Order: sequence, then C-alpha cells, then structure tokens
Amino acid sequence: MSISVPISSEKSKSLEEISRHIEVLLHASEAPLTAGALKKYLSVSTKELTDALGLLQERLDTGVLRLHETASGYRLQIADSYSSLIQRVFPQRQERLSQALLETLSVIAYKQPVTRSDIEHVRGVTLSSNILRQLFDKGWIVEKGHKDTLGRPALLHTTAQFLDAFGLTHLDELPPMPDMEAIQSMQ
Repeated sequence: MSISVPISSEKSKSLEEISRHIEVLLHASEAPLTAGALKKYLSVSTKELTDALGLLQERLDTGVLRLHETASGYRLQIADSYSSLIQRVFPQRQERLSQALLETLSVIAYKQPVTRSDIEHVRGVTLSSNILRQLFDKGWIVEKGHKDTLGRPALLHTTAQFLDAFGLTHLDELPPMPDMEAIQSMQ
C-alpha cells in the first residue's frame, strides 16, 4: 500500500475514528503493519497513533480479539483463552514441531550467530539437513555472512518471521536459559 487515506477534513482527528481505521486496516492486511506504515496511511502523528492504539486495545479487551505487536508490526489475533476451541474445531491448523527442530531453533535463537557445527556441538548429535531446510522454508532462519575459519561456514540467524511466529518483538523477550548445571546436580 502506498496511498494515504485521509481520515477527515477537520484539523483535529477523532482518536476513536483513528482507532477504528487502524482496526479496519489490521483486519484487511495479510501481514502485520508497522507503526510507520499506519502513520503514513492515516496521516497521523506518533502521539495520535499511540493514543489511538491504546484506545483500540481498550475496545478490543471486551471482545475476543487482541492487538498484538510483533517484530513486523501490529496485528489482530484471537485471545489466547480461545486456543483450545480453535484447536478442537480446526485440528488441521495445528503444526507439530519435532524436538530436534525446536532444539536446533533454540540454539540458533539463543546463541546466534552460529554455524552448523556450533549447533551440533551444543546438541551433541549430527544436524539433519532436513531440519535446517524446514527452518529456511518457514523463513525462521537466514544465512548472514560466514565465520572466518577453515571452510568459511555460514552464520545462521533468526528472522523477523521467527519472532512473529512466536509472538515476540525482540529476541530479549525469549525466556531466560535454564541453569543446566543446577538442573544436572538435582538429578
């Protein structure tokens, strides 16, 4: 979208009207919309946008949708309390991720940039090419540069799509790593 949608001809725009326009755009969009894009499309200031987003969230709190910010922008999503209903009615939407895939993704997310051999060292097993292929196909990881060692292995990083898929805006929102030594000493 590259056009600007005028909200009204009045100099001061109603926050309620702005919040409704944001809601319409988020419903119509196939992907999250950034704050910059919303400001551009609606011709509003940062303060107006922030206030309107707050108003939209207040209005949505009485329903089943939530305003959610991800690394790629804002989106509307169904409240978490309804996930069991969705999974029961639409089981085909469930996607099972293998333990190996989740372990590999965790190593990349927490230790990035990493190489394939770094992942194998942490996991203690050979990394299947199929697992990396799945992560690349989902758009959750990318190669960014090469390690300055023998063979110049590719450095793997997570993407904004990874953050979006797990409902995160930044990597620092990942839960803290458990203290493995303390866990092992308990056994």
